[in-house]
Amino acid sequence: MIVGVVKETRAGERRVALVPDAVKQLAGDSLEILVEADAGAAAGFPDSYYSEVGATIAADAAVLHERSTVILRVQSPADGEVEALRRGQFLIGLLEPLDRPQLARQLADRGVTAFAMELMPRITRAQSMDALSSQSTIAGYRAVLLAATYLPKIFPMLVTAAGTLSPAKVLVIGAGVAGLQAIGTARRLGAVVEAYDTRPAVKEQVESLGARFVELDLDTGDAEDAGGYARAQSEDFYRQQREQLGQRVARSDVVITTALVPGQTAPRLIEAAAVEAMRPGSVVVDLAAAKGGNCAVTEADRIVNHGGVSVLGHTNLAAEIPAHASQMYAKNLVTFLKHLLEEGELQLDLEDEITKGALLTHEGAIANDAVRARAEG
Repeated sequence: MIVGVVKETRAGERRVALVPDAVKQLAGDSLEILVEADAGAAAGFPDSYYSEVGATIAADAAVLHERSTVILRVQSPADGEVEALRRGQFLIGLLEPLDRPQLARQLADRGVTAFAMELMPRITRAQSMDALSSQSTIAGYRAVLLAATYLPKIFPMLVTAAGTLSPAKVLVIGAGVAGLQAIGTARRLGAVVEAYDTRPAVKEQVESLGARFVELDLDTGDAEDAGGYARAQSEDFYRQQREQLGQRVARSDVVITTALVPGQTAPRLIEAAAVEAMRPGSVVVDLAAAKGGNCAVTEADRIVNHGGVSVLGHTNLAAEIPAHASQMYAKNLVTFLKHLLEEGELQLDLEDEITKGALLTHEGAIANDAVRARAEG
């Protein structure tokens, strides 16, 4: 069986689906690994690294698609790339199932069996396959580094002969994987950190990282779904949340927002007035920029100066640290592939919770109920 690794084509994407070390792990399963030329170059993995561990380099995407049984990728394919797929092929990647349901329809119509890494069930057995968590870890770390770069102050308190420098005050909104990594990184840089989440259950995690957990006067009884993700709330809830958070935003040097609800527009948590109340030079890093943003003035892939406050709307922070992001993502893919493999071939046990959960399309149909409903709606 031939496993193909494509070169990503989306603007700004520097990650690669498999790193050379991952190729070595799969080679032990009697697989042939085909890597498109320069697929790993932007992440620091030239073709020679892949050749040294036994991979074959494909001259271009056409050759790769023609020869491969399984296609591995980071980002979902563009329309032209979908057309290169053939009936019976397997596709595994971050396929944006709830945001691009028509892509699922295209894949089904072409007879492709596709697995969306975003659909991986959040169970203990699947933790090492959880690509959303691995990439969010990188994004949370990168968000703090960006904030530290744009803030015209240093993060730690310093006592010097020239006087005492007060530590930066950082507010993290959303204490999921990205938020917790942001908290830990900001604390390591010496900032005073507080964090807010609608899910009271994360309070202990926040405090274990040395941050103060912010508690608002809101009813958060149904804030978490069965998968552990934040649940969408009513507009009245968000209105009250914005009002109460605004005071804390105003006195922060840095605000990092990470609130996302799968398949939905990001909830609005920070009004323009709250940004205007921040001190000039302050920074907002909005990790939800790709889904409309948690902040009212966020613009995707732009840095907005709003009344002297820098609002950063980067939409693919994981790709800005491509080597380690690729290493973690490759581990997710390798573990998932090994889960599917039996004697060097993919065997789909549709009774298995992991296989069934991640399956997007199979035998000409959309296999996921939620995605199918969106595609048909």
